[in-house]
Amino acid sequence: MCHTIAVTEARDHLDHRVRRSWTPAGGQDAILPPHAARWLASKTGLVERSTPAAPDSALAVAESALPEVARKALEAAVGADHVLRSREDRLGRAGGLSYLDLLRHRGTGELTVPDAVVLPADPDEVQRVVEVCAEHGVGLVPFGGGTSVVGGVQALRGTKESVVVVDLCRLDRLVSVDPVSRLAVLQAGVLAPEAERLLAGHGLTLGHVPQSFERATIGGFAATRSSGQASAGYGRFEDMVEGVRLATPRGEWRLGVAPASAAGPDLRQLVVGSEGAFGVLSEVTVRVRRLPETRRYEGFVLDGWSRGADAVRELAQRRVLADVTRLSDPHETEMAFSLSGGWKTAVVRRYLRARGVLDPCLLVLGWEGEPGEVAARRRATLRALGSLRPISLGTAVGEKWRHGRFSGPRQRDALLDMGVCVETLETATYWSGVDTLRSAVRAALVDSLATPGRRPIVACHISHAYETGASLYFTVLTPRDLDDPIGQWARAKAAACAAISSNGPLGTISHHHAVGVDHAPYLPAEIGSLGVDVLAAVKRELDPEGVLNPGKLLGP
Repeated sequence: MCHTIAVTEARDHLDHRVRRSWTPAGGQDAILPPHAARWLASKTGLVERSTPAAPDSALAVAESALPEVARKALEAAVGADHVLRSREDRLGRAGGLSYLDLLRHRGTGELTVPDAVVLPADPDEVQRVVEVCAEHGVGLVPFGGGTSVVGGVQALRGTKESVVVVDLCRLDRLVSVDPVSRLAVLQAGVLAPEAERLLAGHGLTLGHVPQSFERATIGGFAATRSSGQASAGYGRFEDMVEGVRLATPRGEWRLGVAPASAAGPDLRQLVVGSEGAFGVLSEVTVRVRRLPETRRYEGFVLDGWSRGADAVRELAQRRVLADVTRLSDPHETEMAFSLSGGWKTAVVRRYLRARGVLDPCLLVLGWEGEPGEVAARRRATLRALGSLRPISLGTAVGEKWRHGRFSGPRQRDALLDMGVCVETLETATYWSGVDTLRSAVRAALVDSLATPGRRPIVACHISHAYETGASLYFTVLTPRDLDDPIGQWARAKAAACAAISSNGPLGTISHHHAVGVDHAPYLPAEIGSLGVDVLAAVKRELDPEGVLNPGKLLGP
């Protein structure tokens, strides 16, 4: 008996325009309150100034170089109305949402603008588009939510004379649900909030909520090996993927027939994380879970980074992590308290000082599920923390974090307007190397960015923990070098990447942001030259003409 429910649910409205902001269409831009601006100026030496974005009309956009014969073939594949060549449409898909991408869209530096935007409607049209691009030697960049912060969706031509962006926004359907096996098939262009809405109609959830959640897509999660904030409970995205449908120049490739298999290496995991270099994902089969009946989020403080990291390691190795387990170092904790402001923050500061806390580290714990399960798991977590004497700040702090967890990305536009260089980077390592890696990356960033009059803030948190190690996520804020803003961050990022990749390396070049363009030079240090050769051989087999996402993953 078949228990799969075939569905064709999709968004009621498609907006093909792309906003060059972290705030989703219809969302509310975050405003930096005056007290936060004052604190930032006192910490970094930021001089009050206005650096507004340049209007799109001021940006240089070359004429489309897409050959006429290729244009006609693409129009035959998807319809003339779905091959877009206007300046606005092309500019809207020019790059991702990194700090450097946003600077380029503000008129600093050179944009890589595609020659056309192609909007296939279903997996069959995706396959035809890939075949047309291979036949005519046109570069092809898959595009979901455009949230890459490592150059993963830059419209690079590589050796090709033209390049198109394949925007998957029309692949927006929940295809089927198997409630018995708890599987769902989602098209690659479904936005994460929409996926949750569609699944909730069946009493289910994916539970994958990274910071890019408001804009990112199912295909993008799979292509980059994304990791959500509740990964300790729901797993990383590759843990959720049960099957894929991939369009390649050699033909369509479908993978995933059982929950586990010994039929050779798991080729699904070869596709997951391939960043569009091996093919274009059109459908993803994912493991889903029942909607949680209750959520409980709490805040705690531990005194000092070492004690905090030990606490998270203890939870991981005792297997009692909360679904969300996030530890901020003293710098990030100070930033969180200072930017929050208000009398309640002052009360918390006095309370911690009275308890003898010298270097407060904020620990956010969140549990989701059935009420009895959440209560039992919470008791186990807090029992394991007991000897480390955490100070409880209650549910108010935890809930404030949960409801404000997307405010950071949204505030980037306000910070950019003020003349702030604001960016993030991440890595991961084994527990024995966490302190060394954190110190090395922090030192590299501070040494690169500190100048007379400029004092960078370099904050860090553990966002994902495992029995054997943890990720480290760094946030950087410093006054922008108005003479060379792109070089300022490029040098700092290179210094941080060198610190990660040296001596072993100390950690991975990316825990969840992927490789893209930015991290490709550091990939050989992590997987070895033989590993790079293996990936290159796979690409040659699947993409003999080299049209798929030129310059990503393996570099030029």
